[in-house]
Amino acid sequence: MAANDKLKETTVSTESIFQGRVISLQLDTVKLPDGTTATREIVKHPGAVAVLAVHEGRLILVDQYRQAMGRCELEIPAGKLEPGEDPAEAAVRELQEETGYRCDKLIHLHSFYTSPGFADEIIHLYLAEQLSPGEMSLDADEFLEVQEVTLEEALDLISEGRIADAKTIMAVYIWQLKVVREQAGASL
Repeated sequence: MAANDKLKETTVSTESIFQGRVISLQLDTVKLPDGTTATREIVKHPGAVAVLAVHEGRLILVDQYRQAMGRCELEIPAGKLEPGEDPAEAAVRELQEETGYRCDKLIHLHSFYTSPGFADEIIHLYLAEQLSPGEMSLDADEFLEVQEVTLEEALDLISEGRIADAKTIMAVYIWQLKVVREQAGASL
């Protein structure tokens, strides 16, 4: 399906509001399709990777405190892309750093925008297969614990709100679809 150019907004000007370590914030003035102008607050993000990794029938999750949520959150391994970094290489790096696991096979599942109404963050979701355990190598400001759960447990954790972030919910449902398709003799 082609883009709908009649709805396109044209950037008139951009003002940098904040420049942080992970994100920046800008205020764009845009010309709307009817010729009037409006402002758009845009969060700029370098992009990220996330990894759906299942070892011996159990999903590998990390339990980490999330200041924005004010609580711990169970999530699939994930992390920010470094400038110019290949997403597949970042996925392998993040999986090893956060969980200790290494993978012999990595499959790109999908890339998606987290909140396109105000942010340009894109997450590249990968499936890691043929895993082998190893040593974690966390960043200095990173404190987390690895947990492994069955599909049924993961679905329960979603129902309970213990898994509440979109990338992990999406990964669990992709895993569920993969299991169902494999049981039916089809591939993902």
